[in-house]
Amino acid sequence: MHRHGYKGTKFHRERDQREALIEGLADSLIINESIETTLPKAKAVVPYVERLITKAKKGDLHNRRQIITKLQTISSAHKLVDELAPKLTTRNSGYLRIEKTKLRRGDNTQMARVSFVDDLQDAPVAEAVEQKPKDENPKKSVAKKVAPKKTEEKK
Repeated sequence: MHRHGYKGTKFHRERDQREALIEGLADSLIINESIETTLPKAKAVVPYVERLITKAKKGDLHNRRQIITKLQTISSAHKLVDELAPKLTTRNSGYLRIEKTKLRRGDNTQMARVSFVDDLQDAPVAEAVEQKPKDENPKKSVAKKVAPKKTEEKK
């Protein structure tokens, strides 16, 4: 059998199981901001998450909904759009890095750590605009118009 036209690693799983695996890894990467997994899984999850980050940087409703469909939990999608994406505005791509760590004890598989390139703890976040406190009842705060006092005419 030939290998032409078959893209991606199969991980000895069916398509839906493989997609769920990548979604789960992406979800935990966004929540924990760093994960350790096998090297082939790390190489598969990095482009998946980088595409999501690029969509999250746009931040509109359509892209937010697309991100929600690509992750397992809604809270991780909101964290990506609201917290992580504003901290990554200085980069156009290359948000994640893969570092080889140790060999797994049981089967001697190469492990790798996937983490964000920028330190997200120190990165500035856009501060919320402070709103002026509004009066509860605007009708009460309207000043009453007072007619000017008439000066008495001299007799």
